[in-house]
Amino acid sequence: MIKTKSFSSHVIKTTLGLSLAAGVSLGAHAIGIEDVVNGGNDFAWEQVELPGTKCSDGSQYKFWVYDNPNSNNLVISYEGGGACWDYESCSGALGLLGASNPNGLSDNYIYETKAKFVSPIMNGNDPGLPFRRRENLATNGWDAAYMPYCTGDVHVGNNVQVYDDPTGVNPPITFHHNGYANSTAALDFLNTRLGTMNKVMITGFSAGGVASSALYHEVRQRLDFTKGYMLNDSGPLFPAPDSSYNSRQLHETIITSWDMPTVLANMPASFNIDDMGTANTAAANLYPQDSFAYTAYSTDFNFSRFSYERFFPNMDYNSILAKWQEDHQILIAQMNTLPNYGYMIPWNRPINDSHCSTIVTFIGSHACPSIRKKRWWEFPIGQTWKCPGTFYGMAAFLDAFVAGATWRLVEPYNNYNNEDPGCGIYCPLISDAI
Repeated sequence: MIKTKSFSSHVIKTTLGLSLAAGVSLGAHAIGIEDVVNGGNDFAWEQVELPGTKCSDGSQYKFWVYDNPNSNNLVISYEGGGACWDYESCSGALGLLGASNPNGLSDNYIYETKAKFVSPIMNGNDPGLPFRRRENLATNGWDAAYMPYCTGDVHVGNNVQVYDDPTGVNPPITFHHNGYANSTAALDFLNTRLGTMNKVMITGFSAGGVASSALYHEVRQRLDFTKGYMLNDSGPLFPAPDSSYNSRQLHETIITSWDMPTVLANMPASFNIDDMGTANTAAANLYPQDSFAYTAYSTDFNFSRFSYERFFPNMDYNSILAKWQEDHQILIAQMNTLPNYGYMIPWNRPINDSHCSTIVTFIGSHACPSIRKKRWWEFPIGQTWKCPGTFYGMAAFLDAFVAGATWRLVEPYNNYNNEDPGCGIYCPLISDAI
């Protein structure tokens, strides 16, 4: 761990999708997420509909804003929920590897389970569970803006595509990749609605994590605030300067399908469209006074599938994760060159195939860089793994991040969470509920 400044210390096997998805459905199950966690928000939301904003089916895009009269800070949360670029993925034929909310957004969306429970950071608290207290986070009491996801383009596309059924059986579909227009219009509205702010954090999970990295320059250009933060949860823009890099094929595909050149022309001058990973360095170097961070699990089997499964033959669990972990090493090396870029990369969490660290609850979202196999005489009983140093939890990471500290944590291989009695009780309940 690296601390550049002093600081004060203080889910989900989704039914919607894998990889970029984490589009937590939290739908109809025998047990509901509200039966498991004491969390969620009860904000007095303002529903916003702006001209020219739309979902993939052409219906009106909507987002929601909570203005706390006692706050001059703002957290913007970009929702995850898949991505698509051809008939199979945009029509839903691929099932879990598709895009969420293809039929638009209801007026009640913000009060439904997904938007209410999915983001502890936006809600300002890590929800309590039975025998586990609710914990306020660094963003508690902040203004909040929740950006739903319904365009299949990680909130940044700029194209209307007609996708033909390759079998010729079904009619073509017209798909509005309108994410960039939605996102920028929302930012302009927030600037007018909230005025000058003190702290602004842009965050998102999965597809929304990609958006948080890709849109940071737009946030800085369109909002007026003193100190900025970008926290990307499990939506990495891996460096891929040529075809030898694992993520190159994915990047080339979305650049074409979503007409990304028209959007990326607005990136900082040091951004190189031939290497999407330069979005990380471009923003961090241009705004050295701001803080940037990334979190994801080393065994994420959602985003990793999305990144490689359709681009490489004969991929299985081990080969997919091997590419994911190789790309992570490249990303870590890049972040290490940036003094204002931190990260927390735990090994695994048996919720949502280890996809996303900051959704629903922070239980199991911790990293111990010194974790090792336990010696036979050591505690804890029932575990074969031990952290002889410190477990750094996500709440502490967030506190340090907002305080201006840069933590760099990578947890090595371990099976701690799978053996942990608490996770053994709660993680299956959370998975069943969602």
